[in-house]
Amino acid sequence: MSLSQESIKRTKARAVFAFRWRYVTLPLIFLLLSIILVIVFYNRLPFQVAYHFQSDGSGDRWVIQPLIVFWALLPQFLLTIGAITATWIISIMAGRFLDPESTLAKPQRIMLIMGNMVAIPQLILVFAMLDIFSYNSFQAHLRPSVLVFALVVMVMGGIVLGAFFVQTMRQVWRGKIINSKS
Repeated sequence: MSLSQESIKRTKARAVFAFRWRYVTLPLIFLLLSIILVIVFYNRLPFQVAYHFQSDGSGDRWVIQPLIVFWALLPQFLLTIGAITATWIISIMAGRFLDPESTLAKPQRIMLIMGNMVAIPQLILVFAMLDIFSYNSFQAHLRPSVLVFALVVMVMGGIVLGAFFVQTMRQVWRGKIINSKS
């Protein structure tokens, strides 16, 4: 293969594997939603905010208002930045080392799932934050409980990831069969 063909192939690979913001759309949405919830609820929160609750729903651990906001937003920022960074690094490495024509599974779909997978814990954190804000603003917890919500989200996320895994394995299997025939 000549140098120009190699250069064209590498440029095509970089274009196929390039970072796209849609790979991290859900983490960005949940970060934005968290910021909006903090803005909406901040003035409604008392100075001492309950963040831990007994089995009867009453608060038993308290923290000051600015600190709960910090601890509510910090994981959202870290998870979003982590998703962006991981997806960006993987896109650079894939563009450098993978040939898009020889991949059996669509790398864009894999990067889309990978980058947005962080949304599962982010959604649970948003719900927990909303429950804390609701209790401290209106003395009412959300229904279902945070635990039930977390379990439902994790099971649904597992089902979606499992379906994606099965679909990707079928695609790889079909690609291997086609490649072995040629």
